[in-house]
Amino acid sequence: MTSSPPKRALAILWVNDMFFSYLKRHYKIILLLTLFVIVFALIFSLYDLETEAVIYAGALCLFLGLIALALGFRSYCKKHAMLEELKCSIELELAGLPEPSGLIEADYQELLHLLYDKNLRTISETDGARRDMEDYYTLWAHQIKTPIAAMRLLLAENEDANRLPLAELFKIEQYVDMVLQYVRLGCESSDLLLERCDLDSIIRACLRKYARSFSLKKLSFSFTETNLTVLTDEKWLSFVIEQLFSNSLKYTPSGKISIYAEGERLFIKDTGIGIRPEDLPRVCEKGYTGVCGRADKRSTGIGLYLCKSILSRLGHSLEIISAVGEGTTVIIGLQRESITFE
Repeated sequence: MTSSPPKRALAILWVNDMFFSYLKRHYKIILLLTLFVIVFALIFSLYDLETEAVIYAGALCLFLGLIALALGFRSYCKKHAMLEELKCSIELELAGLPEPSGLIEADYQELLHLLYDKNLRTISETDGARRDMEDYYTLWAHQIKTPIAAMRLLLAENEDANRLPLAELFKIEQYVDMVLQYVRLGCESSDLLLERCDLDSIIRACLRKYARSFSLKKLSFSFTETNLTVLTDEKWLSFVIEQLFSNSLKYTPSGKISIYAEGERLFIKDTGIGIRPEDLPRVCEKGYTGVCGRADKRSTGIGLYLCKSILSRLGHSLEIISAVGEGTTVIIGLQRESITFE
């Protein structure tokens, strides 16, 4: 009962808006007809016709004019409703347009069809080019893993002497993985596999992978077990955590990296150079590197963008707290948020 008055009020407002829009569209004709009525009334008065006859003729003209106005307004509303319904299916087809009431409307509809056909061709060409690019980079990423694996085997023969080359090779592997994840993220169908995962096992696997890098930079790390089981995709969440480890290693010359949880939030904290306040709101934007990234010359502005996009797709959240010279804390909210399956 309480929702009826607002609905009636909205309906009245809609009718008023439509009516004033209709009057605005036909105001020239209405003014012209009004002028005609005034001219005829003046002429009749000059010939000393009876007032009753003049009033009767004027009332009759007004009545016929109102009928014509009402019929025109009804047709106007009907056409508007058809166009509103067409908005829902305009991406699929351009059928269902109301019959044009004149040459100008027919010209407009012809322009719409031309633009629609051109847009479809453009979308088709763009999709084809994107698929070709995705196929190329996917093939490139898989093929380049073969020489990387061969180089790792050669360097591993004298691991102590080749610690630095192995570390650089590890970075190359991470960049190749980033290319793959970037391509997969843009695919129409992503390989999400949501299941209950042991968060500590995921973190330990990431730490083992980066153990050599921690050792080379002489950074200590603290890992407090979370004892959390989360509904997520293990592969994608692992990529996010590894990327955050990579950022912490890159921008922490000395000190410590800590991993712990509070409730259903995972914290990755470092004692690095930090992020400037003016850069903080934009660090997750695609291609944005900020002052520190430009000074480092190696930042791509893709890592945090991928992290944010992946976590959003998984239904998780990402928050970054940082101060220049004090370090950065990245918080992954593992609580379930809205997630859309296609």
